[in-house]
Amino acid sequence: MKVVYPGTFDPVTAGHLDIIRRTAGIFEELEVAVVDQSSKSIEFDTETRVELVKSAIIEEGIKENVNVCSFDGMLIDYMHQQGYLLFIRGLRANSDFEYEFQMQLMNRRLAPEITGIYMMPSEHNMYLSSTVVKEVARFGGSLDTLVTPSVKKALEDYYRRN
Repeated sequence: MKVVYPGTFDPVTAGHLDIIRRTAGIFEELEVAVVDQSSKSIEFDTETRVELVKSAIIEEGIKENVNVCSFDGMLIDYMHQQGYLLFIRGLRANSDFEYEFQMQLMNRRLAPEITGIYMMPSEHNMYLSSTVVKEVARFGGSLDTLVTPSVKKALEDYYRRN
């Protein structure tokens, strides 16, 4: 079975990679789908985020059944175009649950054949988000356990320039 893991991945973190690794071990094929436009504040352009996800997956030695691409628009439209019926999302806290619950209900209304599966990250990644990682990077904190070396370099370069 094929499954899609959508997100902004701005940047991809150890928490995302935890979900990717575990999902790739369960499903035949996993597509990590980097959303082009979002209501979130995005630091890296889409092409850079796709490349960072690809690099991080290689650095982590994650299985070869993972593909990375980008998409624009509503997730359910993208899933229809690609023939996906199942997506994965991570849940860290109650705030994630509230947001994902609302999105799942709307997705179910618009496309009842599409289903979401929600995974909790490993305990050591429960607090981790791209927003937290960007804040640590912005102030020069240690990124060593939060992201892969290629993502760390991209963040350091970005905040050195901006």
